[in-house]
Amino acid sequence: MKAKKFLPAVMALLFMFSVVLAGCGNKDEDAKDKGGSSSKDNVTVDIFQFKVEFKDQFEEVAKQYEELNKGVKINITTVGGGEDYGAALRSKFASGNEPTIYNVGGPQDVKDWDGKLANLSDTKAAGLALEGTLEGVSKDGEVLGLPYNQEGYGLIYNTAVFEKAGINPADITTFAALEEAVKTLDSKKKDLGLDAVFALPGKEAWVTGLHLSNTFISPEFEGKVLDTFEAKTVDFKYADAFKKVLDLQNDYSVQPTVSLDYSMQVEELFSTGKVAMIQQGNWVYGSIAGIDEELANNNISILPLPVVGYKEDSIPVGVPMYWAVNKNKDEKEIAEAKKFLDWLYTSDEGKETVLNDFKFIPAYDGFDASKISDPLGKAVYDYASEGKTIPWVFMGYPTSWGEQQLGVNIQKYISDNMSWEDLVKESKAAWEDARK
Repeated sequence: MKAKKFLPAVMALLFMFSVVLAGCGNKDEDAKDKGGSSSKDNVTVDIFQFKVEFKDQFEEVAKQYEELNKGVKINITTVGGGEDYGAALRSKFASGNEPTIYNVGGPQDVKDWDGKLANLSDTKAAGLALEGTLEGVSKDGEVLGLPYNQEGYGLIYNTAVFEKAGINPADITTFAALEEAVKTLDSKKKDLGLDAVFALPGKEAWVTGLHLSNTFISPEFEGKVLDTFEAKTVDFKYADAFKKVLDLQNDYSVQPTVSLDYSMQVEELFSTGKVAMIQQGNWVYGSIAGIDEELANNNISILPLPVVGYKEDSIPVGVPMYWAVNKNKDEKEIAEAKKFLDWLYTSDEGKETVLNDFKFIPAYDGFDASKISDPLGKAVYDYASEGKTIPWVFMGYPTSWGEQQLGVNIQKYISDNMSWEDLVKESKAAWEDARK
């Protein structure tokens, strides 16, 4: 009799328990039906990236992606500008808190981060990358990085100041013409409201040791980044041309140049009309626009960086960095990282942001280049369309050579603490030591 009374009670409890479980399951299904996800589908993608110029816009687009993909959380850390991204990235990995997505620069970084780079060959973005843009990040048939964009740099100038000084920028296609224009600006700087013609940011070794040097080292290797990467020596074939452009900027710059950083150069001096020219790239548009929209939208363009004996009417154009995915993360994170990068460069929403908010010059097919909206981006695109470009090879330099060896030597040179001859000699030796 006791057993007969007990059985219905057990059955009732089991029934109630099954109802509760079913209810929980239905809540998960309801969440999925509404575009959300159950807790088991949640994934976090940590991004560690270098480009400070689009930090705010990038964080906004990450939020947009999160709204479209419930259960996905994207954390972004930006280290760049005056900070050493490479050193920060190595520290980040050493801490054990490895990012999901990070940046690599080319063949030297591919070698340095061997074993931590996921194969991105299966992404839509890799299939749409412009010809030649994946050369420095491909190895053994695998694509190990996706290009940010295309960028170009040269001498950004204030068109209104040039017009007031009676200088026609279209005539500046040689070093001699550039030197003449600089001397004209210098002679009229009081009437033009200038502190100096240039602002050379000698404190920023990447501006001199990477970007400026690339202009004169790239021709030595015929613009081939892999040849640069494999080279045991560097000859400084165009050292005299290099010295001419560096001296011109240094001699007619706000002083002391070794104390000038990026912010002082772009924001405090150029964007306020205190100097007529700066060596920078199209990425500075946003910084200038944040201070003077009229200047940014109507009165800036780019002049060549002349290489006497090679090309005197061209600017360096290339891919600044690549997105890499950490192969040591779990499969779910890797898959979501690839999905995010594909969305950024192949979806309608992502492409709209890349062009209009990031102000990027696309490195992928499928974009309408006529929608490039800022004058610096348009100028770079025009140079590229006309074939007036010098390829980027500094990603093939030995690790840290550009900034910590050549860049530091340039700082010594412009401070009168090293001769040009010693700069060339020591920089050559440092390259050879690194390649042994």
